[in-house]
Amino acid sequence: MWERTLQDLIRGLRANKKDEARFIAKAVEEIRQEIKSEDMELKAGAVLKLTYTIVYLDPDEIWQLDMLGYDMSWASFHVVEVMSSPKAHLKSVGYLGAVQSFNEDTDVLMLTTNLLKKDLSSNPTDVAITLNGFSHIVTPDLARDLAPEIIAMLTHSRPHIRKRAIIAVYKLMVKYPEVTPQARPRLEERLEDTDPSVVAACVNVLCELARQNPQDYLSLAPQLFHLLTTSSNNWMLIKIVKLFGSLCPHEPRLVKKLLNPITELITTTPAISLLYECVHTCIIGGMLQGSNGASLAKTCVAKLAAFIEDTDQNLKYIALLAMTKIVPSHPHLVGEYRDTILASVSDQDISIRMRALDLVTAMVDQSNLQSIVQQLLTHLVPNTELPSAVRSLQESAEASAPRSSTAAPLTPAYRLTLAERILEMCSASMYENVTNFEWYVSVMVDLVHVSNVKIGAQIRDQLVDIACRVRGVRPYAVKVLYTLLADDALLQNAHDERSCSEALWAAAWICGEYCSELLEPQKLIPYLLQPEVSNLTPDIVAVYIQATVKVFGTWAAELGEQWDDDRLPELQEIVQAIKSRMEELVSNSNVEVQERASNALELFTFISADLKSWKPQTQAGPSTVEGFNADAPAFPKSLYLIQPLISVHELNPVAETAQSCVPVPEGLDLDEWFVAPPPEPVMEERPMGEKKKRAKKGKEKQDSGKKSDKKKKKGKEVDINSGDILTPVYDENETPEDIEERERRKAERLAQLRDDPYYILDDKPKIAAHDVDSIPVVRLDDVPSLNTRSADERLVSLRVSSHSSGSQSFVIDRNGEMPKGATSSRPSQTPPQKPGTPQTTSGTNSPYPAVLSSFPQYDVPDSDIRTATPEPIKVVRAKKGAGKKKRTKT
Repeated sequence: MWERTLQDLIRGLRANKKDEARFIAKAVEEIRQEIKSEDMELKAGAVLKLTYTIVYLDPDEIWQLDMLGYDMSWASFHVVEVMSSPKAHLKSVGYLGAVQSFNEDTDVLMLTTNLLKKDLSSNPTDVAITLNGFSHIVTPDLARDLAPEIIAMLTHSRPHIRKRAIIAVYKLMVKYPEVTPQARPRLEERLEDTDPSVVAACVNVLCELARQNPQDYLSLAPQLFHLLTTSSNNWMLIKIVKLFGSLCPHEPRLVKKLLNPITELITTTPAISLLYECVHTCIIGGMLQGSNGASLAKTCVAKLAAFIEDTDQNLKYIALLAMTKIVPSHPHLVGEYRDTILASVSDQDISIRMRALDLVTAMVDQSNLQSIVQQLLTHLVPNTELPSAVRSLQESAEASAPRSSTAAPLTPAYRLTLAERILEMCSASMYENVTNFEWYVSVMVDLVHVSNVKIGAQIRDQLVDIACRVRGVRPYAVKVLYTLLADDALLQNAHDERSCSEALWAAAWICGEYCSELLEPQKLIPYLLQPEVSNLTPDIVAVYIQATVKVFGTWAAELGEQWDDDRLPELQEIVQAIKSRMEELVSNSNVEVQERASNALELFTFISADLKSWKPQTQAGPSTVEGFNADAPAFPKSLYLIQPLISVHELNPVAETAQSCVPVPEGLDLDEWFVAPPPEPVMEERPMGEKKKRAKKGKEKQDSGKKSDKKKKKGKEVDINSGDILTPVYDENETPEDIEERERRKAERLAQLRDDPYYILDDKPKIAAHDVDSIPVVRLDDVPSLNTRSADERLVSLRVSSHSSGSQSFVIDRNGEMPKGATSSRPSQTPPQKPGTPQTTSGTNSPYPAVLSSFPQYDVPDSDIRTATPEPIKVVRAKKGAGKKKRTKT
């Protein structure tokens, strides 16, 4: 009978690529028949074909036979039969099948214990085959039972048996750690073996074992050092160097001992793998520290820089990875190869780009931050017309930064990573490396334009943080962010996933908070009132509303200082535009936007009414208005309505430990209810028959009680808490005397409530929201004219000066504010006063906030200030009906 051989199976697999599954199914059926044969040659051939089908069918799809629905576990017993064959070539086939198909859950492994013992005591060929197979199929039970036989093989007369036994002992110690005390001394003896391959295998095993517990192998340092200085086997030297890299952190004296031989290997060896392992050992072993390691560090960096320029991508990758570990201790040495490193940022391989970014981020300091960021920023710039700041950065970087001849296209993920790294480098350690914050603000604005990724949230947070902490950068920040608010492209692309529209939040907030830095703040208001702003997220729209109020308040106050009657039409036009826009936003679906728009609408409604009723001094005389004061200011007083609201307290950064300094109130228990929830209703279970009967009775009662309720419903509906009449219900049979008596009792009750200090009466007339003419105008006749103030007392804001890069020294507030009365371990810094801000006495502890308004404050007598709970007041109420008896409430 003709049988299909392994060669025939391979030819058939190659000839049936289109219908491979069908061919394999047919082949497996043939193998099932062949493997049951009593002919050991035929059985071994079937196992060999089955093993080949699993392993070599497709290099990219190992175990494809199982993936197609076939399983080899059915042949496990037959594999053991082939393993027990007395012929070496058949035994090797059986062990090969066991290695490829057996695992710890294979049931027939328990049948192989005696077989393995027998083979280990057989001829050297069988012993070698058995040791190879045992290393792969070893289990804790097999390791326990075969430990004496495996350890005895370490002293075998044949070197290749000893070498295999060393590897088997390693798997023995991993699977059965209890054997370590017996196996380790015999294993260490092999370091002095006469055969180099046995020594290399022993070093390899010790290197793997030392990864877990390096301190247990420090006693082997003399033998390993002797091998390091005498051996010429590069692969063994690599393992010895790696082993010393694990031992040096636990024994500092090894560093000085290894310095000379490691340096000699680095300078003389032609093997790149050994060279890199020596450099890596110097890094992790601490050999580059101190004066002795300076020259070694320079040599290592030079070698790694040569690897970066190599065409081999693997060498370039490991060199960048190693340089990242050298940067913290020797940044100046790595900085010498900055251009070479930056060239790798545009490499075709994304893994090399990422390692180059890691290295660039680690090598940044104050001296090279700006140049590195400029060169990285050019990778984000498209080949289109750019803003002037970005274009200048690109032109300055093209001359110094070597670019790859074939730059790879940047994916969105990589562009996002690149933009995040730029922000990370600049903001590290509270902006420690930033010396010119005007430059950094321009970089963030450029990122908004060219990043083309979702980086707006990080830019927003850093812009606000810098504007709060660095006072000197506020004029330039307001000037640059003004252009950002005026950019229509950001508003149009607000819904784009790659848009940085969150940066508009920071732009609106900063321009609103520090709008006094603008020469003409009123020109910013139209950009804040654009209809396209509604396309932004609700939190940004809310900040736009707040910024509009702040900008108008600051501009109006400045307008009042230098009032000209010709400015009235412009003022009224802007107020009307703000009112119209707020009326639209009041109907917004977001609650925050609704609230801010409603508040702003009320303020500007009042301002609009005041501007309409105001008349210039040339048109109004003392006789035209009753009680006219000749000293009244020559400008509408509503111009100063908003400015004091936003300038009472300056917003400062908060210290990180500020929250922990706030004392917890005594008796505060956040697990208790402030207001207990109402009890849940309990439903009573009733029998089915009784339920219908009671429901009927209840219905009869409900129907019969309708008329009686109408008759009994006399008097009024009264609020049980306040006693107010909610809806008066009059009886049809009520006489005029009864009505008069009711009104008399109501007037008496209201008179009593006016004397009650715990009850507040609202006697103000009701005014419709749209009835502007009914709003009362408060006349501050006693206010002195603002024109009499001196120039030092006026609220004169700082103006934007011409930008000169690097000419200004920036002071950053790193500590932040602490709660009042809290003590901090860090020295406190008193922020500089704004021009025109009243100076406060350091020793005064006033309960009232500092006021920046120019109007005189009210004098409150000390007797009128309530400092404690008032004495309870006795309220005497008349009893209903008779006025004879009185009841007293306390």
